[in-house]
Amino acid sequence: MIQSLDLRRTDSVLDVAAGTGEPGLTIAAITKEGKVVINDLAASMLQIAHENAAKKGITNYETVACDVSELPFDNDTFDAVCCRLGFMFFPDMAVAAQEMVRVVKPGGRIVTAVWAMPEKNFWISGLMNIVNRNLNLPPPKPGAPGIVRCAAPGVLAGIFGQAGLNNIAQWEINGKLNCGSNDQYWSFMNEVIAPVVAAMNKADHAMQRKIKEEIYALIDTRYPDKKVALDYTTLIISGEK
Repeated sequence: MIQSLDLRRTDSVLDVAAGTGEPGLTIAAITKEGKVVINDLAASMLQIAHENAAKKGITNYETVACDVSELPFDNDTFDAVCCRLGFMFFPDMAVAAQEMVRVVKPGGRIVTAVWAMPEKNFWISGLMNIVNRNLNLPPPKPGAPGIVRCAAPGVLAGIFGQAGLNNIAQWEINGKLNCGSNDQYWSFMNEVIAPVVAAMNKADHAMQRKIKEEIYALIDTRYPDKKVALDYTTLIISGEK
């Protein structure tokens, strides 16, 4: 994402839905003579971003708690806008894209990352398949906010085009979620990944234990060497105003 923005030291950048500060703080270290505005809906997350910035000695940034559908910035404010793993949770993705286009300068770039199809993201699909089967959870409504909402080919590229962006490009990034062990993976998923936390809260202790055992068995079958490095794929979509 950062490479595709082709940043200069003096650039002003908006990082949308950055939560605890990334990739905005990494960008701030590149745009040392510019500024990064880190946005999120949750002020508590942005407080952690402040703490992370202090640890890294980064000062050329500010945080703004606001809704992406109503960005409190003038037209043509930023040289670039980025949004990592946030688009799929926005209530209205078209409005979000329009707002990002509005606040970026002519010639500026917008780039986002979203999760690809479930079959390319075993780190989440493997677990959720077991959870859904055991809890008989209904499938999400078409187009509802969710982790793989933007996974279908051309979804975000089409939204970017409708918002007025040009030179739109999309590509995949593949990697591994290196958890090290089943226990570390289980803790991570149940502490960080909101859909998992919400689903598991609906299960009693016996069902939680059953789900955990089935997930461990699935991981052991797929990764018999006990090195838990689960596959993931993200889509990167960029465009120019």
